Amino acid sequence: MKLIDRSLTDVVAEAMASARVVALLGPRQAGKSTLARMLAVERLGADYLSLDDEPVRSLASADPAGFVAARDRPTVIDEVQRAPELLLAIKSRVDRDPAPGQFLLTGSANLRRIPAVSDALPGRVDYLSLWPFTQGEIAGRREDFLTRIFKGQAPMIVDAPIGRHRYAQALLTGGFPEAHARPASARSRFFSSYVDSIIDRDVADASRVRDPASVGTLLRLLAARSGALARYDALARDVGIDGKTVKSHIDVLERLFLVRIRRAWHVNLGQRQVKAPKLYISDTGLLSALVGADEGRVRDDDGFAGALFETFVATELERQASWLPQPLSFWHYRDGDREVDVVIERPSGEVVGVEVKAGATVRSRDFAGLSQLRARLGSRMVAGVILYAGAHTLPFGVGLWAVPLQAMWAGERRSKPQGP
Repeated sequence: MKLIDRSLTDVVAEAMASARVVALLGPRQAGKSTLARMLAVERLGADYLSLDDEPVRSLASADPAGFVAARDRPTVIDEVQRAPELLLAIKSRVDRDPAPGQFLLTGSANLRRIPAVSDALPGRVDYLSLWPFTQGEIAGRREDFLTRIFKGQAPMIVDAPIGRHRYAQALLTGGFPEAHARPASARSRFFSSYVDSIIDRDVADASRVRDPASVGTLLRLLAARSGALARYDALARDVGIDGKTVKSHIDVLERLFLVRIRRAWHVNLGQRQVKAPKLYISDTGLLSALVGADEGRVRDDDGFAGALFETFVATELERQASWLPQPLSFWHYRDGDREVDVVIERPSGEVVGVEVKAGATVRSRDFAGLSQLRARLGSRMVAGVILYAGAHTLPFGVGLWAVPLQAMWAGERRSKPQGP
């Protein structure tokens, strides 16, 4: 059974050819170790060391300078956040030797957000994000949705599956490799163990939280509200902690790549504009497991289906953006009763707006938020799209389309054969 080809593979290899250190960050079980091992053997000629191995971690923590000095060829260090002392030793090493490609680090916590290590390698490391599988990676297709939309081109689809039930299985499974490899009956056990292990171990490694159990409680509560505006006071009441602690716990969950935060659109477009951020669980399989959802709930519960589809689109777009050469920023917009679920911005200022509908029918009034955003941004907004569960791409005016959800991964077939 062949490994699924990751779209980030060439990006990591190219970064190692120019940067002294490359940090590949993302949630646990997303495939970082698999990708790092493959690159070490096939493309980098590197040693591979994992700090999840107790003897390796003990040696690294006890004598970080000696541990780093002993590396005489390119080295992959997996789960580096488990021995943060290494980062200062690596800094010292690469300051003396500016040769590229010395270290590929992987981490299941955002090193830039951990107080003990955030300032260790500024200017010396390229940061890349590896998320769970995209639907295109699973299907063996090269996704070009974001590239095409920023060119003002909508993918022309004519025969996509109709109805949200046709997407239910993919969204309930999510993109974690282990969840994708398991039958539905066994996925809930995987996600339960996954969350427990992160709360028991990684929360302590990445933060100074005194009560990790309350972080787990908050995560489950956020799953029931994925895609909603963050109301910290309400969350605090439900968890039984204060609002300041809620914000701190959410920061930890974001640091561990379990929660994604979408800030409100930052340009002052209107006084009524909502400033609160939106919160998403970072994977729809994890979200579904946390709330105990099944295909029947996707079919029959409009509220849950809407949140699930929006979470899927928001996180899938971020995954696709992770390998693009130009960085993208993600926001949300709401002004009164008009909203745009995802606002995507290029450094040049060009903007694309994306709305999400779990239904199979789109009407002109559904474009109210996108039309308002375009009216205020003018030529900066190059396209507005509603992703929906219908069959066809439909135009709704200049630069506005309803596009089947399947269009997000309807690119060309990869040349390499794929496995599940």
